[in-house]
Amino acid sequence: MLRTAADVVNRTGLTVSLDHLNLEEIIRLADVSRSAVYRRWPSKDLFVSDLVKELAAGAVPGIERDEIELFRRVVRAHEDGFSTPQGRRDLITELFRELALLDFEVLRTSAGWRTYIALHATFLSLPDGGLREEVREALAQSQRDHVARVARSWVQLTQVFGYRLRPELEATFDTMVNLFDATLRGLYLVSLATPDVAERRLNARPFGASGTEEWSLPAMGLASVAMTFLEPDPTVVWSDERSTAVRQALAPWTIPDA
Repeated sequence: MLRTAADVVNRTGLTVSLDHLNLEEIIRLADVSRSAVYRRWPSKDLFVSDLVKELAAGAVPGIERDEIELFRRVVRAHEDGFSTPQGRRDLITELFRELALLDFEVLRTSAGWRTYIALHATFLSLPDGGLREEVREALAQSQRDHVARVARSWVQLTQVFGYRLRPELEATFDTMVNLFDATLRGLYLVSLATPDVAERRLNARPFGASGTEEWSLPAMGLASVAMTFLEPDPTVVWSDERSTAVRQALAPWTIPDA
């Protein structure tokens, strides 16, 4: 029942309340016994309480597999540049430019992400007490899991391309990913009332890129964060052998396990 209801919410979107949910329809979709449901949840309020916790536990959608395909495409287009510092910088900045826009568009169009945003409003509207604290902790754990998963991807990415966190910042990849999330989600919220934020483009050559490209605001924001935290690793020596090893490493690239 809870999984079916969560699927319905993620498909249709979550309003600030859950009054629109039809319990009888959920029972039909779940194909479960009506009497068993009402024994487990004598009232709709009790069901909604458990549903909110179920939604919170899985609130942050996973990494889109389209990101991995985009990553491979960009790398193939720039692999001749592995051997020079400028070529590697151009590759990294292009990854920032395209991946940020893809992530932002997923955020704008995904019912799962809309559920995530609306769930925070729903959670804050709950009466202060045990349920509110349980939902808060479930949301926090979902966010921690999401950040850890994305951070592992960035560890892989920087190792492959010879970048590292700037040591003087004493930061972690978790720190960087939290700022990525804040940037993209903040722009998403602003774009709800100001669509121009999502559509605006800048013809720019930022962060030492060798060519001018069309940059979205999400891409500029994410790349600004990334370039604040990352730098070429001076201990990495690039050679023909390393370039070949990088190409081989990219072939089986997968999404890190949760």
